[in-house]
Amino acid sequence: MPRRVVITGLGAVCGLGTSVDDYWTALSTGQSAIRPLGRLGEGTRISIGAVVPDFNPDQYFSSAELPLLDRFSQFALLSAREALADAGLAAGEDAVTTAAAIIGTGCGGKQTDEETYARLYKDQKTRAHPLTIPKGMPSAAASLVSQHLGIKGPVFSVSSACASAAHAVIQGRLMIQSGMVNVALVGGTDAPFTYGLLKAWEALRVVSNDTCRPFCKDRSGMVLGEGSGMLVLESEQHAVQRGTRIYAELAGCGMTSDAGHITRPDVDGIARAISNALKDAGLAADAVDYVNAHGTGTPANDSAETEALHRVFGAHANTLAVSSTKSMHGHALGAASALELIATVLAIQNNLIPPTANFTIAGDGCDLDYVPNRARAQRIDIAISNAFAFGGLNTVLVLKSLQPVPS
Repeated sequence: MPRRVVITGLGAVCGLGTSVDDYWTALSTGQSAIRPLGRLGEGTRISIGAVVPDFNPDQYFSSAELPLLDRFSQFALLSAREALADAGLAAGEDAVTTAAAIIGTGCGGKQTDEETYARLYKDQKTRAHPLTIPKGMPSAAASLVSQHLGIKGPVFSVSSACASAAHAVIQGRLMIQSGMVNVALVGGTDAPFTYGLLKAWEALRVVSNDTCRPFCKDRSGMVLGEGSGMLVLESEQHAVQRGTRIYAELAGCGMTSDAGHITRPDVDGIARAISNALKDAGLAADAVDYVNAHGTGTPANDSAETEALHRVFGAHANTLAVSSTKSMHGHALGAASALELIATVLAIQNNLIPPTANFTIAGDGCDLDYVPNRARAQRIDIAISNAFAFGGLNTVLVLKSLQPVPS
């Protein structure tokens, strides 16, 4: 019998703040971090984004540490530290030393790449910085989290575009279920605001210069964000023995691949991932109270996700609460699904559904309850968090409340 897996720690850094408290305060009041990029967007047609506000790495890291820390690794370390502390764990204790750390990223160290190309091609230098490879490699964040926190169990990176963090969460759950580890630090991190990457997104023509308004008739595309989300997973037995607080059970997961178009979502692939997750959790579709949607604000995603929800939930889809927090923290790529899972955990913990911000009028094919603009107080016993990535890679995570049902 697989061991039950629970969530005991949370850490978040994103455009809404540099702590989970900041993050939840903003989400629960419908605040958006999407603002003009200013100098960051110079030379590109991308003018808005959700950037971590007033971030100064010197406040968090020593001058000896910074030469190896790309921006995406800095975010990972901050959220990892917060998640461990939130779980009541400290570097050096056995539960941390033997833990796993699996960290997703869609981009890796793009800041390091950008600096290297500017050095070679703009400044006409003949040599790259000697730390370019270890600083910018996609697995750098995982390795540096391991080093700084003393995690000596299985440590590696997962890269599957916008589903990277969710795949990392699933991998951690599987390791705990198998008995390989008792504790896993899982999540994702990305820092995409570099000139080269912004030009690449500009060329794809899916980014809005207005704002992110998922499921709306006048939606005009996604908005990039940055940051990191981390969660501490434990076997239920291990968490109970430690006497730590448990946020929720990670009760199920579903993964599928469309095996189709590289960017266009497939309703069947999405629906199968949701169905697989509910089957894994042993739950009927009508048990679900809330869906934290992938909800990018692109015409193709929002209508496909809505259709898939109708297909899986049938008549119950009309009573589901569905919201997209990307409307507030932007699309943080490989970190997005971790930030959204944290939002879902906190929704369960607080019995409060974060809204879909910037909502105007529902678009064609978007006919569900998207919790527009204001958070909603509601008992949540079961929730799912969706993440669908370029390449047709679909993940769905199921959370179950462990709070007693009011008598």
